[in-house]
Amino acid sequence: MNIGIIGAGHIGSALAVRLTSLGHSVCIANSRGPETLTDLAQKTGATPVTAREAARHGELIVVTIPLKNIPDLSKDLFEGVPADVPVIDTSNYYPLLRDGQLPELESGDLTESEWVQQHLGRPVLKVFNNIFAANLEKSGQPAGTPGRIALAVAGDDAAAKQQAMALVDELGFDAVDGGSLHESWRQQPGTPLYCTDLPAADVQQHLASLGTTRTPEQHAQFAANQAAQEKQLQAQGVKL
Repeated sequence: MNIGIIGAGHIGSALAVRLTSLGHSVCIANSRGPETLTDLAQKTGATPVTAREAARHGELIVVTIPLKNIPDLSKDLFEGVPADVPVIDTSNYYPLLRDGQLPELESGDLTESEWVQQHLGRPVLKVFNNIFAANLEKSGQPAGTPGRIALAVAGDDAAAKQQAMALVDELGFDAVDGGSLHESWRQQPGTPLYCTDLPAADVQQHLASLGTTRTPEQHAQFAANQAAQEKQLQAQGVKL
């Protein structure tokens, strides 16, 4: 499969390593230009390109950049890209450590990926946002392995979701249907599914217990959980 990755940070790099090892043709871009990706290309086997070229590379596109930088992407980034090419969004909102306050996301009415979708002007899927990059690169297991990590895939296009779920399985993880994009809050930071590396049965149980409509109480609780997590990471000197 031809796959374009826009973003060469932790998740983008981990995906590039794994996808090229599986035989996929991967083009990867960052905001500074392909000439700055020589070392990453040598490490991953991916081809450095511009963001526009990555968006036109093929059958699936991954956007994996800091949330605050989404509005800086070119407005015509996906111009001419066929409508049936799935776009995966891996972003998370980190107001304390990285993104600052984004008022549209503070109320809880809009999920992170709905916000991304609005800015891209293109339907997106939410996946790969709730696993550490090192685990994404190294913890995949063959199908049927006891305790295999499961990843939720949320989105509104059934065909695109199936394509993304097949890729998740190929990478070595159980794919769980995470519902619609509006329900993707269930895998955002602060929730029980965020970076907990649970097997499929536990992921499905948490999705069911959380319900489909986020209540004000849930929004407040998960925001508090995330703030505590971000403060802990900040104290440890972690930068995203």
